Amino acid sequence: MALPRIALDAMGGDEGVRVMIEGAALARRDHDAFQFLLVGDQARIERALDNHPGLRGASEILHCDDVVAGDELPSKALRRSKTTSMGLAVNAVKAGDAGAAVSAGNTGALMAMSKIALRTMPGIDRPALAALMPTLEEHDVVMLDLGANTEADARNLVQFAVMGAAYSRIVNGFERPRVRLLNIGTEEIKGTDALRDAAAQLQAASEDEVGGLALEFAGFVESDKINRGETHVVVTDGFSGNIALKAIEGSARFVTDLLRQAFTSSLRSKFGFLVSRPATELLRHHLDPNNHNGAVFLGLNGVIVKSHGSANAKGVSHAVAVTASLLSNALTERIAEDLARLGSDWGNGAGAGTSAGAGTSSSPSQASDKEQTA
Repeated sequence: MALPRIALDAMGGDEGVRVMIEGAALARRDHDAFQFLLVGDQARIERALDNHPGLRGASEILHCDDVVAGDELPSKALRRSKTTSMGLAVNAVKAGDAGAAVSAGNTGALMAMSKIALRTMPGIDRPALAALMPTLEEHDVVMLDLGANTEADARNLVQFAVMGAAYSRIVNGFERPRVRLLNIGTEEIKGTDALRDAAAQLQAASEDEVGGLALEFAGFVESDKINRGETHVVVTDGFSGNIALKAIEGSARFVTDLLRQAFTSSLRSKFGFLVSRPATELLRHHLDPNNHNGAVFLGLNGVIVKSHGSANAKGVSHAVAVTASLLSNALTERIAEDLARLGSDWGNGAGAGTSAGAGTSSSPSQASDKEQTA
């Protein structure tokens, strides 16, 4: 099946053009149907393409030498959306010149540009940032929100659950993903009013055999159980989600660094490393963030994928593959279908920031400055 082409912000990320082009080439070697709009400095992109003739024939270059800095305020970047590689990639989706955009640049700026250019889907008050994380099982766990919204009310959480379940059905193949809300305990009385209200609505919607949601709501989950594999989708506000994500990533690095120190502390431990190397390599592969790269802004009228700024070519390739999968499986249409089942009280908002208690800022750019992720 022919896919809409993917707009790639070739200038974003820690290493920019070289890694982004190499990642796109790697993705296309695995999936030769991929087509690209490469946005960035044409001379640098052309030089990078010299090593990837297969990608050259499947790509068009949109020249732009203006780049959003990693520490730039989203409000400032937003004013340059028509001149930067990130802004032009997002605007290509808006104009229909691309089906999706991928960037490894400034997260807050990407979210601000995407919200302004694409707007939220009918029935979604706020978009959410969702990502995949490894578990003890064969599947990854979808977690959202990871930083797009510092606060979320019950209505927002219900919408996040709908979007996360649709995402999980595509990337993990579950017909009814098991969804839980992140909380300080699993008992029904625990947590805020927003969490308990969202839980009641999700429970009722998932039990409705006729018009219910295509998900199984399984109550609350504590942060130490996120990666056990028992949950397919974890839903929370962006403040708590970003803290949980950073804690999990830090713990993974701590474990790998601790193992490295232990295996190099003596001659005996070095011999032990050689014996156990197959197992440690499996662990390293499982914890490698490049194998789970590609966070998605769910709830927009278009597909926008955020690659980690430090991702290598394999990580960029994974983000591109995730993007193509969302396009081929009609993510936005699936979300719209599920929202229609919720009814007007929970799934038919009038747009970003219109829900009760949403706590919106005076302008999209100001909100983005406050809610950007690291």
